[in-house]
Amino acid sequence: MRKLLTATLAAAAALIAVGLLGVAAAEAPTGSPVRTVGVEGVGSAPIAQEANGTAANAAYRQAMAAAISDGQEKATFLAGHVGGTLGAVQSVVEENGDVECESEGTEYVRYLGVEPDFGTGRSGRIAAPEAAGALKSPKSAPRHKKKKHKAKKASAVSCTVSAGVALNYQLN
Repeated sequence: MRKLLTATLAAAAALIAVGLLGVAAAEAPTGSPVRTVGVEGVGSAPIAQEANGTAANAAYRQAMAAAISDGQEKATFLAGHVGGTLGAVQSVVEENGDVECESEGTEYVRYLGVEPDFGTGRSGRIAAPEAAGALKSPKSAPRHKKKKHKAKKASAVSCTVSAGVALNYQLN
């Protein structure tokens, strides 16, 4: 009886050890790790200064498509320079978006349209540099005689929506 008990315990211990080894073997890494190349693509598209929601989203999606193309070009370049080829996309993340407007030269102008759907990426903003000045405390200015102001010549306003996407490709 004692031998039977000892043999049963030995067999149970052996089965437990084999089971643990089987689990450890299943958790061990197998083969080479997948090589990847990660890039950030950027793109832009024109947008009307007073764009409605549909037009703003269409322009933003056009900018995102340009950003994806830019990212793919960058990834292909990098893959080629490390002796590989570009594989399938592993991940895509909407990084950022913004709208900027300017008139002739470098004078910034406020965007007056509907904000595009920048999503919940890492950031999204609409540039309005003059808004920062509006937050300053008012100063009392000395009173002067009123002057007749001449009408300013209207200048063309150009607005651009930009987008950034992070792309991660498999490297073959």
